[in-house]
Amino acid sequence: MDIFLDFFRGAEGITLFSIYQGALRLSLPVLALLIVIRSARSLLGFRREPEVWAWLRLATGELLPVTHWENLLGRKKTADIVLDFVTVSKNHAVLTRQDDGGWMLTDIGARGRVDVNGAPMISGRVNYGDTISLGGLEMVLEPVSREEARLQANSRTKAGKGNSPGLTLLLLSVFQMLEIMQLMFNRPEDRMTIFTAFGILMGVEWAMFIGQKLIRRSGFEVETIAFFLISIGMGVCASADPGELYKQLIAMGVGITIFLFLGFFLRDLEKAKKLRYVAAAAGILLFLANLALGSSAYGSRNWIYLGSFSIQPSELVKICFVLTGASTMDRIVTRRNLLGFVIYTAFVGACLVVINDFGTAAIFFVGFLAIALLRSSSYPSAFLVLVGVGMLAVIVIAAVSAIKLFPHVANRFAGYGHIWEDPFDKGFQQTRSLMCVAAGGLFGLGLGNGWMQYMAGEGASDTDLVFAYVSEEWGLLMAVMMIFALAMLGLFVVRSAKVARSSFYTIGASAAMSILMVQAILNVFGTVDFLPLTGVTFPFVSNGGSSMMSCWGLLAFLKACDTRQNASFAVKLSDKGGNQA
Repeated sequence: MDIFLDFFRGAEGITLFSIYQGALRLSLPVLALLIVIRSARSLLGFRREPEVWAWLRLATGELLPVTHWENLLGRKKTADIVLDFVTVSKNHAVLTRQDDGGWMLTDIGARGRVDVNGAPMISGRVNYGDTISLGGLEMVLEPVSREEARLQANSRTKAGKGNSPGLTLLLLSVFQMLEIMQLMFNRPEDRMTIFTAFGILMGVEWAMFIGQKLIRRSGFEVETIAFFLISIGMGVCASADPGELYKQLIAMGVGITIFLFLGFFLRDLEKAKKLRYVAAAAGILLFLANLALGSSAYGSRNWIYLGSFSIQPSELVKICFVLTGASTMDRIVTRRNLLGFVIYTAFVGACLVVINDFGTAAIFFVGFLAIALLRSSSYPSAFLVLVGVGMLAVIVIAAVSAIKLFPHVANRFAGYGHIWEDPFDKGFQQTRSLMCVAAGGLFGLGLGNGWMQYMAGEGASDTDLVFAYVSEEWGLLMAVMMIFALAMLGLFVVRSAKVARSSFYTIGASAAMSILMVQAILNVFGTVDFLPLTGVTFPFVSNGGSSMMSCWGLLAFLKACDTRQNASFAVKLSDKGGNQA
């Protein structure tokens, strides 16, 4: 291999080397487009018909379908099961499917009584054949027939239909091998590190794919997009500082562990909701540790150093925040817990202001709004929106104060929109970024051939300015491709949310995706001076272990929202044929 590489790098092979490099630069965007399009077609091509899990038979004989794992029963038009009867409250009760296929009925403070078989019930199990009475309106819970269940399972879109996830992953492996070859040409002194690191990456992704096949799961598109973005990030890392590759792999391993751990707990709604107490406590402890042990870096005191490793607690709190918000804001929870979540959010915002991390504060604020606005229309929802507006006002006031108190923050805002007036100070990062974006053209200069690599570390080219880094070395087409890949995940969540089996999954996936999208928007727009540079990372691509772990944790909520047949490991298989319950 060394003789082969040295020949191409020598004078006698210069022409062949140039042709070879050009072929690689053209091939990578084509492969990337195929990978993203195949994943997108599979993710976005599913049918969105609601699933029927049980029936409620009224005294008149009318059958009302129970179409979610968690169903709000009431007179309000936005209820999952609308009961247009004068004695039924707008929000009367919630009927929740249990992990074993049974059902739980919960009175949510309605004016009329909730009875089961003539006895009052606050919260308890309901069996098929039981008579439920809401404010005097009686109905009988009935199961779907075997034939109905079979027809429904057969009509549900199968994950990967028409776009085999295995073939898409094979294309990704080819993409990664071409990436290795280009990097090994341009980084001959780090060939072994690059080859080993990418070999581990490919081994992990195929091990995950085979593991999911063994448990009869056929959907791997969400993970494929994540690994595609990680592959670009690994290329950036190999170009900027190959020594960081192993740290990124360790962070990826921890992130995948979090992804699988959350996926297991999300199988059971009740367990997932109970986990919110652990998540909330973990978020508080992480921020307290940050306040006590945090060190300043790049203007914010949001780093904890453990030997040669560093961690940003605020990144991990994102996972805790979404899990706490999704379960707390779920419709069966009382207003007391609603107030608890508002207090928790205020605590998070206050900590971010104290450690001077306003970019992350903006991301949490958007996550809070996503959770609040996904609530059904009610007075508590209006209260949440008002609290959100108040939080925004506090963040703005704190940001204005920080601009006056902290020179680096003032420089960023002073330079915004005027970067070319002071290209050697306030506009140094963004002017260089824009020049590198222009220099890269559509297909880039080649991995390891860019100028942005010299701004790694203190210049944050491989973290905050990674969009410019990719544009310069990979080309603008590839930089746009990584945005497109993330946007496909966002569209998938929008489509899945309408038929999600529970509001918990809808809220969790939507909040997680909102955080990822806003993070990407702040990163890209900050790089090209559409917005002030906030110092946030691009999901899965930027060099940063804490960000990598956080992104994998948030991805678990997207996976749990997938309703395609046998796609999500967050749903148990109900029979030997491998069909999901």
